[in-house]
Amino acid sequence: MFSGFQVFRFSGCRIFRFSGLAVAFAAAMVVMFSGCKEDGKLGVATRIDPKKMPSMSTVNVATLISDSGITQYKIVSPLWNVYDEVDTPYWNFPKGIYLQKFDRKFNVIASVAADSAKFFRLQNLWKLDGNVELKKEPGELFLTQQLFWDQRRNRLYSDSFIHIETPDRMLEGHGFESNDRLTKYSIRRPTGIFPVSEDMRR
Repeated sequence: MFSGFQVFRFSGCRIFRFSGLAVAFAAAMVVMFSGCKEDGKLGVATRIDPKKMPSMSTVNVATLISDSGITQYKIVSPLWNVYDEVDTPYWNFPKGIYLQKFDRKFNVIASVAADSAKFFRLQNLWKLDGNVELKKEPGELFLTQQLFWDQRRNRLYSDSFIHIETPDRMLEGHGFESNDRLTKYSIRRPTGIFPVSEDMRR
């Protein structure tokens, strides 16, 4: 999804960028001015690891993302940390995320919300955690506590309990797998299939 992506609008956010050199320099300065040893013990500052600090931090994110020149996604999050200096680069959304997917006419065709999320950039893999709510228009709802979105393989999957609501039934079970368009999916260990009455739709 984001290979060759272009972020072309930030709205109402503040961005803080830190190069690997800047992070290392800041850590060195803290060490130098705080004292390296006290009573034979290393100071706290010597334990600072630049690889564990974000190279970019953005607050109050509301941005559109294009793929192949076409606007396809919107991301909203109170905090977006980018870790580019680690062995496996990733984006981190520790305070929650809301993501929308558009069709070519800019209509919302799906949305997902979660308490936190990580996007592993090289693997093109999303990991969504905590109260994951996935909606597919016009009326399907997927609820689980953890969901993986493998964009390289166009696959969604979860090993957690999942609750699915469609216009005519509800499904529950443990373990879920689907294509990323949610047109063909299966529950590995179903625990119930319930018809939806007219009263339940209201």
